[in-house]
Amino acid sequence: MDSVKIINLYNLTHTLASDYLKGFTYPWEALKGISDFIISLGKTLDSEEYNNPTENVWIHKTAKVYSSAYLGSPCIIGANTEVRHCAFIRGSALIGENCVIGNSVELKNVIIFDNVQTPHYNYVGDSILGYKSHMGAGSITSNVKSDKTNVVIKSGDEQIETGIKKIGAMIGDNVEIGCNSVLNPGTIIGRYSNVYPTSCVRGVIPENSIWKTGGIIVKKD
Repeated sequence: MDSVKIINLYNLTHTLASDYLKGFTYPWEALKGISDFIISLGKTLDSEEYNNPTENVWIHKTAKVYSSAYLGSPCIIGANTEVRHCAFIRGSALIGENCVIGNSVELKNVIIFDNVQTPHYNYVGDSILGYKSHMGAGSITSNVKSDKTNVVIKSGDEQIETGIKKIGAMIGDNVEIGCNSVLNPGTIIGRYSNVYPTSCVRGVIPENSIWKTGGIIVKKD
């Protein structure tokens, strides 16, 4: 399944995790080491550009963080990013430049590329969101299967055993997720694809596609 490889989902010039992600073939392989990576990266950041208000939390001096937001360790907030009212960053979150982390949004163990928006009531856990991806209001990632078994990546008759219990969604560059959609564990969405509002999504969605009501996938014109 070449379509689910990192090189086919993400433009790595739009994240501080570029070199880190180059060390893996599939994006979910990077999830386990995000916390350690953020800590090591944070220690190299320029103190002229980043504040370090608490241990292993780095905030770019141009970022806007509302006083009611919670920033758990470790995390990095990029330049010109806005973290809004009551956002809950549980930790292990690398957030890029020009992002919006909205009201009551919860993030945990994530890599958020530049120009990503999670603006309203989103939960994003154990996931990677590509450049300029957008999650509509109320859309969430589900990162654990109901039977608590390891996540399997499925595309038609093909499947990849990940050996990992917690995997949310791997969302490619320029993806649009409709409001109140649920991305089930191990969902992979290719670049420039769209998901209809209120969808229940699973498996692999090819790039330049639309996930419609009832799980129908069509290619864009």
